[in-house]
Amino acid sequence: MSVQRVCALLLVLAVHLPAQNMFRGGEQRTGVLRAQAPRQFHRVKWRFATGDRVASSPVVAWGVLYFGSDDGNIYAVDASSGRQKWKRATGGPVPATPAVVNGTVYAGSYDGKFYALDAASGAVRWKFSTEGERRFEGKGLHGWQPRKQTFPDPFDTFLSSPVVVNGVVYFGSGDGHLYALDAATGDAKWKFQTGDVIHASPAYANGTLFFGSWDSYFYAVDTASGKEKWRYHAGEDPVIHNQQGFQSSPAVVDGVVYTGCRDSNLYALDAATGKEKWKFFNGGSWVITSPAVVNGKVIFGTSDTSLFHVADAATGKELVKKQTKAYLFSSPVVAGDVVLVGVLNGTLEARDLETGELLWAFHTETSKRNAGWALTSERKINGPMLYPSGWREAGPAGAHRQFSNGAIFSTPLVHEGVVFVGSNDGFLYAIE
Repeated sequence: MSVQRVCALLLVLAVHLPAQNMFRGGEQRTGVLRAQAPRQFHRVKWRFATGDRVASSPVVAWGVLYFGSDDGNIYAVDASSGRQKWKRATGGPVPATPAVVNGTVYAGSYDGKFYALDAASGAVRWKFSTEGERRFEGKGLHGWQPRKQTFPDPFDTFLSSPVVVNGVVYFGSGDGHLYALDAATGDAKWKFQTGDVIHASPAYANGTLFFGSWDSYFYAVDTASGKEKWRYHAGEDPVIHNQQGFQSSPAVVDGVVYTGCRDSNLYALDAATGKEKWKFFNGGSWVITSPAVVNGKVIFGTSDTSLFHVADAATGKELVKKQTKAYLFSSPVVAGDVVLVGVLNGTLEARDLETGELLWAFHTETSKRNAGWALTSERKINGPMLYPSGWREAGPAGAHRQFSNGAIFSTPLVHEGVVFVGSNDGFLYAIE
């Protein structure tokens, strides 16, 4: 085969590469995958062990899965066999989802650095130092005692996942900035400052980046200049800082931005103006999940109320509501006629796209062992066991016990009929 024909073939393949090389399927973060998920559970095809929890979501390029682990490594694993191709150590946990573009893997770490790695070998091409990572924190957070002590939030579980557009990589940081770096060199093009941590992942559409911050503002920023186009102010909670902050990453579809907030609302905002089109109130329950948007429907989940929701994208009217057993932090994805979402009781759920009915559920082995009776016999969160001295005194310790039972924060991926998802038990699972 001639060099010209090889180059032409590679170009065709690149154009038709499934948009699963970034968090939630691509630049607009719609949560819609170009694959069909299984409607029945058959088996665990393989599982790959890391040294700590996997809150990162896997992405795929050329048959290789890329993801981070809280053991401080970024991994490349063969999607078919589950065999490690390489791993690259960073100086901190990696609960961010990588982006893989033009043979380079991009991801941030809790060491305060942002990495660009060769996708084939894992070699560092460049790394960029931010002003430092940190979790969201507040005095008397969630009502914990003592009220004047500052607590880092254990529920701030993710790092911002990058989006790569036109040779520029964009990501948020715990230092409160959104960064724009040259994707080839790592040179800073601009940075945009907000009032607090940015761990939501930016979405891109029509020359604009959309993202929320823990300062309870949602922003639209021009990609070329880094200048603010508009901002939207959501709920505040100056006393215990519970009902505030954007942890959800947005989806942009047909000129509307959809995003969840810890003020208990799912918002639909006009992408051009920031004007509120509608909001869906969830009775005090956070919306951590990033919404999936497909066929005029918005799909999302809640934390405390543990509900799976489908709303009309135009009006916000509820179409489907289903009860799950535990908090939803994992974001739903649509793969054909199936919706997949992880649950903090260590369950991966597959639901019918039209009805929301449960098709099948997979339970991690760690969750079935149920150390410390973190779950009830019905697989619900066992509050009295997790917080024996009361939520106000033992919140951080209870959260740790809850998360250590194979909880699924990771957002599922589907590739060639196989579902891939990470778990807090330290494994990446391949399920078919």
